[in-house]
Amino acid sequence: MEYLLELAASPTAWVALATLIVMEIVLGIDNLIFISILTNKLPEQHRQKARRIGIGMALILRLGLLSTIAFIVQLTEPVIDILGHAFSWKDMILIAGGLFLLWKATTEIHHSMDPAPDDPMSATSTVTLGFAAAIGQILMLDMVFSIDSIITAVGMTEHLPIMIIAVVVSVLVMLLAADPLAKFINDNPTVVMLALGFLIMIGMTLIAEGFGAHVPKGYVYAAMAFSATIEGLNMMSRRAKQKKIAAEA
Repeated sequence: MEYLLELAASPTAWVALATLIVMEIVLGIDNLIFISILTNKLPEQHRQKARRIGIGMALILRLGLLSTIAFIVQLTEPVIDILGHAFSWKDMILIAGGLFLLWKATTEIHHSMDPAPDDPMSATSTVTLGFAAAIGQILMLDMVFSIDSIITAVGMTEHLPIMIIAVVVSVLVMLLAADPLAKFINDNPTVVMLALGFLIMIGMTLIAEGFGAHVPKGYVYAAMAFSATIEGLNMMSRRAKQKKIAAEA
């Protein structure tokens, strides 16, 4: 208790908490985009439930990993050497997660460009399998993003209460933003393609990080913000043209 009171009275601790919360929220954007795109593929009545489960698992994984900080730190130690390059468990997890994102985003883009005809005879089995598959894929990426998130937290502060608060706050923000973001992506088909492009870029970044090439997160998110701004301007332009056509009609 005395330790917590000392932290609460420390301005440095509050600055560290605010910084870490911002970092965790930013890192959670990748996770949230993936969850939004994936759950939008489900029937509407299952989407919110899948998002809640996915984000809830992200919180459980992050808190679970925080309880094993000594193990998490060991994940950055080299365990295998391939052609003179040492890889840690963290590197291999990031590479696997990046490859999965590339495969998933490429597959979704292919389906968007060349959609397969629906089979009404298998609707029930598709719903069940689709929900289970979605949860499984969300869990897989939750693990990748959670490890990246916790290692970042460990590198920024040594105080476990600060890490726990930052993680809980960031996941709560994800929970609040999940439904509006998913609805926005679903209502705007061009945004879906943009978001899939983001997932490809994030996947490439994870692979590069896994091979030891540090990619500043600021560059990645600046590119995402710039692309989103351009798409926002395009959407405003299309709406203005539609209103003009409607007024003339």
